[in-house]
Amino acid sequence: MTRNHTVSPSDVPRTPAHPVEANGVRLCVQTFGSEADPTVLLICGAASPMEGWDEEFCARLAAGGRRVVRYDPRDTGQSVTSPAGAPDYTFNDLIADAVGLLDALGVDRAHLMGISMGGALAQCVAVTSPERVATLTLVSTSPAGPTGSELSPPAERLRASFADPAPEPDWSDRAAVIGYLVAGERLFAAPASFDEEAARELSGRIVDRSTDIEAASKNHWALREDEKPVTVRLADVAAPTLVLHGTEDPLFPLDHARALAEGIPGARLVTLDGVGHQAPPARVWDTVLAAVLRHTDRN
Repeated sequence: MTRNHTVSPSDVPRTPAHPVEANGVRLCVQTFGSEADPTVLLICGAASPMEGWDEEFCARLAAGGRRVVRYDPRDTGQSVTSPAGAPDYTFNDLIADAVGLLDALGVDRAHLMGISMGGALAQCVAVTSPERVATLTLVSTSPAGPTGSELSPPAERLRASFADPAPEPDWSDRAAVIGYLVAGERLFAAPASFDEEAARELSGRIVDRSTDIEAASKNHWALREDEKPVTVRLADVAAPTLVLHGTEDPLFPLDHARALAEGIPGARLVTLDGVGHQAPPARVWDTVLAAVLRHTDRN
């Protein structure tokens, strides 16, 4: 069992974001908490750098007795980049990056927490490297393999946006890029809970930290096909699994979460009222953190 902590989030030790060599590439990583505690590896969604996992959220999770690791996936933040629109890697490379990062940090086994595409990556790691995965926490995501039944499509507003996407900004114009990112966040969030001021502040930090914000915004949507893609059968996921899902998710409606919870043996579903396809907002952190700490209270 995890040892008890009395440290407050403000006192949690944390490293500055820094580069490490993982899976043969440079990834930028930041850690929170003590190396003596069980590691929780946070895996971002598509086109999202480590800021997709709020720093205060990470500190509160670490204050509960976890070593928390967040990182910039390829082409985001300050990790290795490819030319915009031409990523030189595949989805399988992103799977291997997560395992390679554990190797680089000297972690034999970790709790994986992935959001959206990061949830799919976490499922893939769980079936390709099960010995490295203590538990899974899947946030705002969908089964990474067949379920045997048809799942609900995205909401009409998203389908319309996919069919007629917004014009690209001038990528050299900071204000225009921030506005473009905020508009994208608004599209996926639950309308009643969207915080434009917070989204604008976060988008500004992302733009300012990104080596190439155009590549960060495009390349995960343009990945090369894998010759041998990973096949996930939910019944083969052996890691204890927690599913966290917003009731207002417009990309993956709630039946996607139910398919995960029903397909993965022993999985548990916690719904987040009024939350869309987004990182859990601060108003549900108490619920999310309590669930994650309870779920990961095993070594």
